[in-house]
This record gives sequence, structure tokens and C-alpha cells, in this order.
Amino acid sequence: MAKSKSAKKRVITNRRNYIKNKYYKTSIKNRIKTFFTYLKVKRNSADFDRTILINLLNSIYSFLDKASKNNIFHKNTVARKKVQLLTNLKTL
Repeated sequence: MAKSKSAKKRVITNRRNYIKNKYYKTSIKNRIKTFFTYLKVKRNSADFDRTILINLLNSIYSFLDKASKNNIFHKNTVARKKVQLLTNLKTL
């Protein structure tokens, strides 16, 4: 356990940052998972609306940009994830 006053404050700050980082990471992971699920459905059916995928991609981009701005992900990691998602969408 922390002894000094500043160390106790750091414990609180670290816990707060951990919760915030965890929220962004799990949200992005879940949205990417649903994106690939919709992508798989789209490949298997002919009458699927592409706008759902584009809206989902925009929300993923938004979350990735916010995570990059808050130093949760490195900017190159965000750029790489964006390109991978867009490449998968273009393969349709």
C-alpha cells in the first residue's frame, strides 16, 4: 500500500485512468467485432444494406480518434486499424 500522500493520489489517478482506458479499448474491440460480423453477413447475402457497415465504420473511426487523442492508442496504431477496416470493407 502507498505510504506518502502523493503516492496515494497516484493510486487513485491510476485507477481512474485504468477504467477510462478499459472503456475505450473494450468499446473499440466490440465495435470491430460487430463490424466483422456484419461484413460476414454481407458477403453471404445479396440484399444487405451497405449503409449499416459505413455507419458502423464511422463510429469506430470516431472512437479510434478519441482514443488516440487521449493517448490510449498510439497514432500509428490507430492509422493501421483504420486502413485494415477500410481494406476489408473495399473487398466486397
